[in-house]
Amino acid sequence: MRRQATSNYIVTLSPMKSKITILVTLFVVATFIFTSAYISTKQKPPIATNHAATKRYLYVAVPGIRDYLGYGGHGILVFDIDNNHRFVKRIATKGLHPDGTPSNVKGVVVSVALNSIYISTIESLQRIDLATDKLVWEKTFEGGCDRMSISPDGKTMYLPSFENSFWNVVDCATGAIIKKIDVYKRAHNTIYARSGNYVYLDDIASPWLYVADAKKHELVNKVGPFANFVRPFTINGKETLVYVTVDSLLGFEVGDLATGKKLAHVEVEGWNPGPVRRHGNPSHGIALTPNEKEIWLADGHNMRLHVFSAAAPYRQLTTIPLQDMPGWITMSIDGKYVYPSSGEVLETKTRKIITTLQDEFHNNVASEKMVEIDLAGNKAVRAGNQFGLGGAR
Repeated sequence: MRRQATSNYIVTLSPMKSKITILVTLFVVATFIFTSAYISTKQKPPIATNHAATKRYLYVAVPGIRDYLGYGGHGILVFDIDNNHRFVKRIATKGLHPDGTPSNVKGVVVSVALNSIYISTIESLQRIDLATDKLVWEKTFEGGCDRMSISPDGKTMYLPSFENSFWNVVDCATGAIIKKIDVYKRAHNTIYARSGNYVYLDDIASPWLYVADAKKHELVNKVGPFANFVRPFTINGKETLVYVTVDSLLGFEVGDLATGKKLAHVEVEGWNPGPVRRHGNPSHGIALTPNEKEIWLADGHNMRLHVFSAAAPYRQLTTIPLQDMPGWITMSIDGKYVYPSSGEVLETKTRKIITTLQDEFHNNVASEKMVEIDLAGNKAVRAGNQFGLGGAR
């Protein structure tokens, strides 16, 4: 017999009961250890990775309506697309007139490969590093700068002179001129095709759209003639069709990029053209949805967007009033949002205005020069474009 003492009394246990107690205790301990190990295995946290979540931002260059500072001031304004387009930060930029005041921003493009955003003004081209928000270089060009476009590999830029008779082909890393291409009279808008094979050049003193070979850097074709001088335009993903706006037309025309022929002339129904505040032509701004089902068209006189089916006979679908004159239209990469230069953000599917861009001082922001950049940490992984290009391949 063995006695087990407690603080108040003595308990006498038989050898058999003592063994049972020990076995029960061991079983309970073993069960606890096994259960804890099982739960620990099931609830094991995921292995940490170095991959930062991709965030989508809208980069808006200002002054992006002439050199008017009342539409957002000076610099690059960054907005969080996935957080109701809330203001994130302002990036300081250069780009000044000779008198030291901010110059008109003429274009904005991105090189994912070089992790850089480029801003052209009337006088100069700036390269800004997306990781540090610092200026890498600023270069002036003889004849000035206008709305440029960049190659898919992010290495080459077609930079139009400021309504002079030529384009400069520019090295994106250094800003050095690779070649000069003479066109006609007033170089302006530029689209580098997604394929990287051709660049489409809009001389606004010509009814023709010019086509350059992106490897030889020389003109190889032209499309038209269109009804008047070519203004903003966009192309489909397969590079078979171009949709152009032209002077004096409230509407758009369609051209065949393979044959060089004009295919269609489309006028806005139910709305009359009239005087506009800027640009001189009624429909300065056009974009394809990335799925190429719709065309969105600017109406400067009536301060509206008109939406059309992108398939012939180009049926007019609806019209949407805006707070100011639209002079350009940009799309988000996924096509969910439409960004007219008047500063509203529209949901493509519902046609509804969901918010208005505002800066850090709660002032409305408007610009004709904006682009989506998707960042993983401080590295660009994807970028949109200024031109509302089609995405079907």
